[in-house]
Amino acid sequence: MHRQRMKETLIERGIEDHATLRAMTEVPRHQFVEDAMQARAYGDFPLPIGSQQTISQPVVVATMTQALGLQGHERVLEIGTGSGYQAAVLSRLCKRVYTIERIHSLLGRARKVFDQLHYYNIISCIDDGTVGWPDQAPFDAIVVTAGGPKIPEPLIEQLADPGRMVMPVGTQEEQELQLLEKRNRRIRIQSIGHVRFVNLIGEHGWRE
Repeated sequence: MHRQRMKETLIERGIEDHATLRAMTEVPRHQFVEDAMQARAYGDFPLPIGSQQTISQPVVVATMTQALGLQGHERVLEIGTGSGYQAAVLSRLCKRVYTIERIHSLLGRARKVFDQLHYYNIISCIDDGTVGWPDQAPFDAIVVTAGGPKIPEPLIEQLADPGRMVMPVGTQEEQELQLLEKRNRRIRIQSIGHVRFVNLIGEHGWRE
């Protein structure tokens, strides 16, 4: 019932892609939050997950996922594993997800949930996500789940051609959700909304 209500809210908020809606409904969001938060897991708002990080509200996860236009064959890079929820949603829509987290405790918890759910097409590591994952590049799509002052150049380089990337860009208080498309060696960027994310920390992001 809670998942169905969440799906209805997503549709009301403009999510139209059937595959995205199916993945959002399939993935048990409540397993990615603390026990005390599970009753609120399907509400359309962010929730704390510890280490001053959050799990994004469902409509933001769905918006970023829908913007990538995944068809099922893609290799997707995610910067900022966090709770693991965004990676889990992506894993239902593509061939493989490579996700990078800088906080050990968060990645450890996310890995346990991936295993419990048998989401075995998610590969993760601890590192500075702003430098990407060059050993596994290129990626058909990239999603950055933290806000930075600009899109890191290494991520643009590691994006396949054609490829799509979604990232919040702006100040530490407010960001514009940008969709970057690379095609025929050309870069096109458009805004798809305004958001507020935690800071993207790293060599090509904000300093701690």
